[in-house]
Amino acid sequence: MKTLALWQEVQADLKKVEDELLKQVNAPDLTFSEAAQHLVKAGGKRLRPAFAILAAKCCGATLEKILPLAVALEMIHMATLVHDDVIDASPLRRGKPTVWAKWGQQVSLHLGDYLFARSLVLVSTYDDPRIPSILARVSVKMVQGEVQQLEAAFDFEATLRDYLDRIYRKTALLISASCELGAIAAGADKETVRHFRNYGLNLGIAFQITDDVLDMTADPEQLGKPIGGDLRQGVITLPAIYALRESSEKQKLAKLIAKRNKSTFEIEEIIKLIKECNGIDYALKLAERYLERARREAFYLPQGQAQDTLIGLTYFVKKRGF
Repeated sequence: MKTLALWQEVQADLKKVEDELLKQVNAPDLTFSEAAQHLVKAGGKRLRPAFAILAAKCCGATLEKILPLAVALEMIHMATLVHDDVIDASPLRRGKPTVWAKWGQQVSLHLGDYLFARSLVLVSTYDDPRIPSILARVSVKMVQGEVQQLEAAFDFEATLRDYLDRIYRKTALLISASCELGAIAAGADKETVRHFRNYGLNLGIAFQITDDVLDMTADPEQLGKPIGGDLRQGVITLPAIYALRESSEKQKLAKLIAKRNKSTFEIEEIIKLIKECNGIDYALKLAERYLERARREAFYLPQGQAQDTLIGLTYFVKKRGF
């Protein structure tokens, strides 16, 4: 996570993941290969491979054993991002042009499919049938989460339960699977695997809640894209769900959110109204509850530097600015 000190535990390993990613996305077609390498070089937190590596290290495994899985997890995540950028018509991601912006819709869609297919090849190298089975099940639910988000666009009756179910599928499941599969690949016992799965699930939910908060509060340069992206697309996230219920100006807020083509001033006004009724604070408090659950699960993991890093991440997630 950029300069996060406790991320140094896996920094050298993530460099190898990065090198392997570039190797794996090479394709015979020059345009396709350039688009894939552009996506990798645009960077990212590499959360999913890092969690798999940390889980494996907790259980005494080497990087060599976990590397194909770590790369596959990031490729699945990247596939969802490149498809998201097509759906959202996003010109920027992490401050750089998206594949959609540079190469168009057809290349983007095929690239997402290619990345997912390559991830299947990588996980096929493992003998444990749980690894491809869990990834297949999670991938199906992730797509369901994306469909849920599309169907829920501009839905002002969305509830907390609707929101949590959506982010559970869209984000938390793959983070949870990264922790779980890292432990499985390392040969951990069922109880340890369960704690890793639960740790990742709770941290993943908290991560997405804070991500949705950052979409309204972050420095655009640090975030790598303009704030208010969710509001522009009609994605009703937790701060807005709370404000639509609790704001003294809920009718004005609903009218602004409902507008399909919002100006920058209108986005700023929506965020102002959400902040005034403590929608941001409410979301962060809920995120902290999930982070506390993740910490409790981490307590039962094998002790060592990797466990310390996993616990440290539960404190960083809420305070991050990117």
